[in-house]
Amino acid sequence: MSSKAELYDVIRRPVITEKATMASENGAVVFEVAIDANKPQIKEAVESLFNVKVKAVNTTITKGKTKRFKGQLGKRKDVKKAYVTLVEGNTIDVTTGL
Repeated sequence: MSSKAELYDVIRRPVITEKATMASENGAVVFEVAIDANKPQIKEAVESLFNVKVKAVNTTITKGKTKRFKGQLGKRKDVKKAYVTLVEGNTIDVTTGL
C-alpha cells in the first residue's frame, strides 16, 4: 500500500469535459494521471483514495500542441488521461473536489 501523497502523484486531477461527462453516464470517470503511471498503479490509487471497486482502466496520451508564446514557438506538455470504469453501484463525485 502506497502513501496518500504517492497516490495523489499518480492521479493529478479529474477531467471535466463534455466527453468525460458522457463517459460518467456509463459508470466511467476520467482523470489526468502522471505520464509514467501504468494501469495497475492507477487502479490501486483510485480504489484506495475513493474507496470504490475498479472494473477497468483505459489510458490515452494526448501529445502537446506547438503554440506561440510572445512570438516564440513553445510546446505544451503531453497529457495522459485514464478512463476508469467502476464496478456497478460504485460512484465518484468529482464535482465536489478531492
